[in-house]
Amino acid sequence: MCGIVGATSERRISEILLEGLKRLEYRGYDSAGLAVLNDQGVIESVRRTGKVQALKDAVGEHPLSGTTGIAHTRWATHGGVTEANAHPHISDDCIAVVHNGIIENHEKLREQLKGLGYTFASDTDTEVICHLVHHERKTHDDLFEAVQAAIKQLEGAYGTVVMDCREPGRLVVARSGSPLVIGLGIGENFIASDQLALLPVTHKFMYLEEGDMADINRTEVKVYDAKGTRVERDIHESDGNYDAGGKGEYRHFMLKEIHEQPSAVRNALEGRIVDGHVADDVFGNGSLELLKDIEHVQIVACGTSYHAGMVARYWLESMAGVSCNVEIASEFRYRTSHVHRNSLLVTISQSGETADTLAALRLSKELGYKGSLTICNVSTSSMVRESDLAYMTRAGTEIGVASTKAFTTQLVGLLMLTLAIGQFRGMSAEQQETVIKSLKTLPAKLEEALLLSDAIEALAPEFADKFHSLFLGRGTQYPIAMEGALKLKEISYIHAEAYAAGELKHGPLALIDADMPVIVVAPNDELLEKLKSNVEEVRARGGIMYVFADKDAHFKGDNSMRVINVTHCDELIAPIVYTIPLQLLSYFVAIIKGTDVDQPRNLAKSVTVE
Repeated sequence: MCGIVGATSERRISEILLEGLKRLEYRGYDSAGLAVLNDQGVIESVRRTGKVQALKDAVGEHPLSGTTGIAHTRWATHGGVTEANAHPHISDDCIAVVHNGIIENHEKLREQLKGLGYTFASDTDTEVICHLVHHERKTHDDLFEAVQAAIKQLEGAYGTVVMDCREPGRLVVARSGSPLVIGLGIGENFIASDQLALLPVTHKFMYLEEGDMADINRTEVKVYDAKGTRVERDIHESDGNYDAGGKGEYRHFMLKEIHEQPSAVRNALEGRIVDGHVADDVFGNGSLELLKDIEHVQIVACGTSYHAGMVARYWLESMAGVSCNVEIASEFRYRTSHVHRNSLLVTISQSGETADTLAALRLSKELGYKGSLTICNVSTSSMVRESDLAYMTRAGTEIGVASTKAFTTQLVGLLMLTLAIGQFRGMSAEQQETVIKSLKTLPAKLEEALLLSDAIEALAPEFADKFHSLFLGRGTQYPIAMEGALKLKEISYIHAEAYAAGELKHGPLALIDADMPVIVVAPNDELLEKLKSNVEEVRARGGIMYVFADKDAHFKGDNSMRVINVTHCDELIAPIVYTIPLQLLSYFVAIIKGTDVDQPRNLAKSVTVE
């Protein structure tokens, strides 16, 4: 959600800024812009709505020459999608600003600045930062001090970079609630909201902590904490690699990432089961010492990660013998909750920067939790750095906005957490062995599920004229139905809802007709016969069903029911396996609908604002 790139160098940097923005496209955005301080001390800026390519084409027509600059991809919050609202914002042709986050008191500051004679060219909250720094510059000789004075007046979240035409080669950076990383080079330094943006120019990174400010020039980086004290932040060497054009044989990143799930799960499991037990260091050093006393698990997450947590509740309560609550992070933060004795807070996030989930983690430190664990895909993220324990999913870079391999590897991590806690709470050796055997078969089962691709693609045209759909599941498959509905909504723009199948008669049956496709998840488990009764309720009301069923479940297709036989698998791993066909269905329906699969409208990959 929004992307920042900045550079101060001895070489021309407009191409570096544009390439950085291109690599941040996965985050979601609707406009882009850059500002470069040229050799004459003049800030030149270009902004465009739409894709980064449109900005790149505009810069190609009017090249920007300079060695210091900032750039941004904007996901609209305050103000519509217009060039005037795109970043960077510039005050008096001298102060340029890019910003991620939301300034909550922007209206009050706007009125104050108007009273001081400032004219606003946009509807954004960001422009108040720009004019505020300009105003503070009148009474502060140093740019860093002016920015410091300005941010003390801000309420809300911000990751911001400021450039001043009077100080070539210098960038001032502030972080509060929105992540920023500094890239270190030789005779040049960089700033970005994600290290992926900077991998072509450096593999050395410094991560700003909450409340940090940084003063950056070509040869030096000075970091100050929230108290204004000069501090040293660790330098991390990344071996990451990212090819923005690396779709290989696939039409979209999402399809590529769907097909990467068997290998992603293998990576998530590799070296983590030793002698029939979860390895001691899977969740970090000292993890087993903390986990052995856990009596309750509180899971906090958003979106797809929340659905993973809902599956885990079944596992933790039925196998590990601990009670478990699952809550949406944005709700958890704003209510008074009871903290159970010896309770573990588990956060789940692909990026490790999800604003509401990160805020919940920070809140938990004040509430008396015994400890915190994050399940995450980014080892350098805020959530990993601030949690007591961490399980790294090893899913690899996920570019498609609609999460696929991040979700399935999160489920693997949650199943391993169940094993780790269960071994201290009476889970039998036989039961532990069953779980481990199921996990070892999982990559092969996912490969078999991917073989359904052609059959599912053949069904997709039947959704071409549909606007609503219903997903049904029972037990652990109910959250999978929710995830399937979310995927269809995200990338095909078909309204989709999920229900526990037993709830059909409590309202949703009123919606059933031939224009409402009903997608059913039907593994061969203890709830199968109950689910079959629910299917008959739909059939009796003229509904058209698409049933993803275990081949041994004995569903028979007809004019009202399309049956897609899924490979037989152990009930324990069925939620992960049945995720694959639902992902494929959403993908192929989106193709039929002609939507932007990898970057669906109005959505962002990393949600760093509330």
